[in-house]
Amino acid sequence: MTYPVFDSKGIAGREVVGGPVTCTACGCRLERGSSDGTSAWFHFAPMAGRDARGCKVDCANVAHDARGRALVAAA
Repeated sequence: MTYPVFDSKGIAGREVVGGPVTCTACGCRLERGSSDGTSAWFHFAPMAGRDARGCKVDCANVAHDARGRALVAAA
């Protein structure tokens, strides 16, 4: 017997979301934050351009979307 949580018949047409959001550039886990009233994702504990592991990454202090892509302003 399948546990009811795994029954996805009632959510047709919706995207099933599971697991953490990770950065597409470096693979670090992102945490949800808020930027100007919109939902954005940020690196966990960024420190002066470094991620939580201490690696220097360009996107450490930049907001990301729900798919883990860095949101950069067009120049």
